[in-house]
Amino acid sequence: MASPSQASRASLLDIAPVVPVVVVADASDAVPLARALVAGGLSAIEVTLRTPVALDAIRAIAEEVPDAVVGAGTVITPEQVRESVAAGARFLVSPGWTDVLLEAMRGSGVPFLPGVSTTSEVVALLERGVTEMKFFPAEAAGGTAYLKSLSGPLPQARFCPTGGIGPGNAPEYLSLPNVGCVGGTWMLPTDAIAARDWERVERLAREASALRAQV
Repeated sequence: MASPSQASRASLLDIAPVVPVVVVADASDAVPLARALVAGGLSAIEVTLRTPVALDAIRAIAEEVPDAVVGAGTVITPEQVRESVAAGARFLVSPGWTDVLLEAMRGSGVPFLPGVSTTSEVVALLERGVTEMKFFPAEAAGGTAYLKSLSGPLPQARFCPTGGIGPGNAPEYLSLPNVGCVGGTWMLPTDAIAARDWERVERLAREASALRAQV
């Protein structure tokens, strides 16, 4: 696993086998949640911009959890790109992309994963010099069979599949040559977050971080 200080030099896809996709409803949960994930071995943390406190959560994690590589997910506008980086996001993830959004992410100065779900989208990004992408929604878009079929004609493309992935199928994804990591939420059970059971989150994160060794 790459350390946070190495994140700017190493590929985002190689920091950890699993990137937790975090939806923060209460900003006060952000720091203890991030600390639990990092303690469990998952240092790359994607905070989705789906709640009003998401940017506050990113800012708090960036300031108070130095071992975390915190990023912003569900980024869909250039304004969100600017706001996320200003809050301390060290990477950006989008569910899809347009040329306008792509140029904003490219100009942000941080790594980014534009979302794709079709071969044409992958080829279009390769034409634009982008080789690392989010494959979303992974299971609905064809899962491991689809990604396996892409590895032959498009071996230069690497993916972080997200959507419908859990501990049962994550190892199959991670075994593919064109998959660097997967994104998921299974280490963040709703009841554990509600109870602020950070020990449980840490345990589940530790289990997730060991998935690469099972491949």
